[in-house]
Amino acid sequence: MLLFPAEPFSARVPDEAYRAELDAAQALGLNTALLDFEALQGGDLTRALRWVPAGEGQAIFRGWMMAPDTYAALFDALQGRGWTLLNTPAQYRHTHWLPDSFHHIAPHSPDTRWIPAANPGALNWAEVDAALAALGPGPVVVKDYVKSRKHEWTEACFIPDAADLGHARTVIRTFAERQGSGWQGGLVLRRFEPFQALITHSRSGMPLTWEYRLFVVDGQLAVQAEYWEEGEYPSQALPTGWLAEVLGAVDSRFFTIDVAQREDGAWRVVELGDGQVAGLPERLSPEALMQALSAVGC
Repeated sequence: MLLFPAEPFSARVPDEAYRAELDAAQALGLNTALLDFEALQGGDLTRALRWVPAGEGQAIFRGWMMAPDTYAALFDALQGRGWTLLNTPAQYRHTHWLPDSFHHIAPHSPDTRWIPAANPGALNWAEVDAALAALGPGPVVVKDYVKSRKHEWTEACFIPDAADLGHARTVIRTFAERQGSGWQGGLVLRRFEPFQALITHSRSGMPLTWEYRLFVVDGQLAVQAEYWEEGEYPSQALPTGWLAEVLGAVDSRFFTIDVAQREDGAWRVVELGDGQVAGLPERLSPEALMQALSAVGC
């Protein structure tokens, strides 16, 4: 069964952001159901699953990101109806929170430091300063365990020089304040590496690079596409052989791996993500992803 979010505060209608994927799944003859995502976020599991029939078998969620404890609650509630999500709660967190799986990608990824903090107010600034010192001098990118604010590039994402503690703290504070209740896990600081330039984003002004998203199912590359909808990517084939060791090590049945090419030609891993809550690139068809997921017996 493929489980999709319903349109917020509406009747039994799929969320417009996932309608194309639901339609593609149904066209392939796959079972689908809707989830009340707002009720799930509010902790009302009975209401959240009121449109999910009792059954028996594999389930895959395709929808919005959620905190690991919310995913665990959904996993347990679905099991009560006879469905088992493809990834266990431990597997979800493994790729959803960067520190949990970073050791798998560290040789292929920018130098990274993290500071655990349940909320922005709990940040230990002495540890933040120590992490900046370890990464600097030089540019650094800011995020939490899951997300950055990359479309607020200069205000809440990019630090031009980690050695400039005053400006670095300003960017980090702005990021933390704007994350608010969306904050997850703690603060992550990553050394900025110059990737091949693509174009400047037409709305946010963020510099876009040659980045790609690959979906992995049971350790095998399933589908892939250019990450950004804007700009002209090179026509060269994306090399993937160098990822074999990473794909076999990650503890997840369904995840994404984002990669980019550095200016010196080296290919780098940007981050991993749980495949159930990873956005579908504009250049990747919903039909291709649903076809790949049909092979796992959902």
